[in-house]
Amino acid sequence: MTTPASRSPWLLGPREFHWLWYFAVIAEERSLRRAAERLFLSQPPLSRQLRALEDRLGFALFHRHSRGLALTAEGERVLAAVRPLLDLQERVFTELAQLSAPAPVKALGLTTAVEQGVFSALEEELRAAASLHLVRAPSPRLLRDVLRGRLDAAVVALPLEIPALPEGFSVTPLGHAEALLAVLPEGWPVCRGLREGRALSLRELSGLPLFWFRREENPAWFDHALGAFRLAGFAPRLMEEAPEHDVLLARIARGEAMGLFPASFAAIRREGVHFAPLEEGPLLTLRLGLVADARALGQGAPGEAVFRCLGRGENPSPPAS
Repeated sequence: MTTPASRSPWLLGPREFHWLWYFAVIAEERSLRRAAERLFLSQPPLSRQLRALEDRLGFALFHRHSRGLALTAEGERVLAAVRPLLDLQERVFTELAQLSAPAPVKALGLTTAVEQGVFSALEEELRAAASLHLVRAPSPRLLRDVLRGRLDAAVVALPLEIPALPEGFSVTPLGHAEALLAVLPEGWPVCRGLREGRALSLRELSGLPLFWFRREENPAWFDHALGAFRLAGFAPRLMEEAPEHDVLLARIARGEAMGLFPASFAAIRREGVHFAPLEEGPLLTLRLGLVADARALGQGAPGEAVFRCLGRGENPSPPAS
């Protein structure tokens, strides 16, 4: 890297503006892999762009460690400095898009927390709306995109950490709820002679390796589940899970660890994997909810089809005022 004394007074120019954008996305995701997926890039060129920015600035922006990336003190200061510029860019691009687009394309988010067959009736009904775009992503990302105006509404998995909502926005529980199932390698001793449909206690599985997500990915669901684990006397050995369910099922089939999946995933038949209900199912239930503002809930809007196909739950949150 260059020393401060050798740096040009013009550190960055318009041609390097994209470096700042890439840096901000990496800082938000804390992972080159997730940032590359979000930016529709592969990791090697994104890593090279980050190194080029660090070389130009003359200092490291991230600490690299086995679980991801953490901002250095200098990285925190750079992020604070560039955020107003990136916010201004987003406002300018939004205004230009509004000038050029006669009508925005409607977009509905669908959580990947449940097996996608859950949404088949909804997708069938929405297929007639040619201008409706469906986006599949984890619930926290969908929530952010609704609040930023990138989606009209999103079906998310609850519990979910919900910030203070802007005026007119609400989170409405839907009628669809699923208990978690134990997803076990068939070769494990606990599966020997296990009757189809027999419920297991989490205590029977204590001490075994469990694929699980990192808390920062979904703090509300992580804390809810760990509270249920403690009540059940369940103390697994946590292993970081792969984000893709097919990869995760393949690793479970190889006997690396077990998983806890919403019940809809039992529709996926995978050789070497056994799905078993849990006695603690009521403690570990995931419910779908709709995040939307008032415009997405009216007649002919996406929310109307969501309620029709997935039902309404109890205790909807009132719109923020």
